[in-house]
Amino acid sequence: MTNSKKNDPVVCYVALGSNLDDPRKYIKNGIKALENHPDLHCLNTSQFYLSKPHGPQDQLDYINGAVNFETDLEPEELLDELQKIENDNGRVRENVERWGSRTLDLDLLFYGNKTIETKRLTVPHPRICERAFVLYPLRDLVMTCGQENLKISDNTSLNDCIANLSTKDRNEISETEL
Repeated sequence: MTNSKKNDPVVCYVALGSNLDDPRKYIKNGIKALENHPDLHCLNTSQFYLSKPHGPQDQLDYINGAVNFETDLEPEELLDELQKIENDNGRVRENVERWGSRTLDLDLLFYGNKTIETKRLTVPHPRICERAFVLYPLRDLVMTCGQENLKISDNTSLNDCIANLSTKDRNEISETEL
């Protein structure tokens, strides 16, 4: 689905994660789909990280990363496109354990500097500060894109969130190759 009414481009940040079958393949597929999407432009990619699962511990470690890009899609149109990419990569949504294994997860973290609260979408993503596997790739992107002052909320910066991570969270993540 593409947008018929063009808006001013907005910079969006999306977290990527996978831990089923061949996670590197799914992450690469997700990035390629984002790069080839006609309504997404100027894509940048973070480093990639291996992390322990955030939910049930009886699953494989995740590979995580993040991308940012410009788009003129409306937020829920973008969400539809992200979910289509997940579905095209075998994402199962029904009858699955919360925070369980998945082929591909694409979470919209930021849509410009907008705060969005709808039935389907909350932006900024509500649990950014709790997750090293989101914070580290996000830090990589903002450092390379010159947005070091990115705010998670009015009172909290990205660096504040990273500084407040527990030692356990810091020790459960490491850089990896894609």
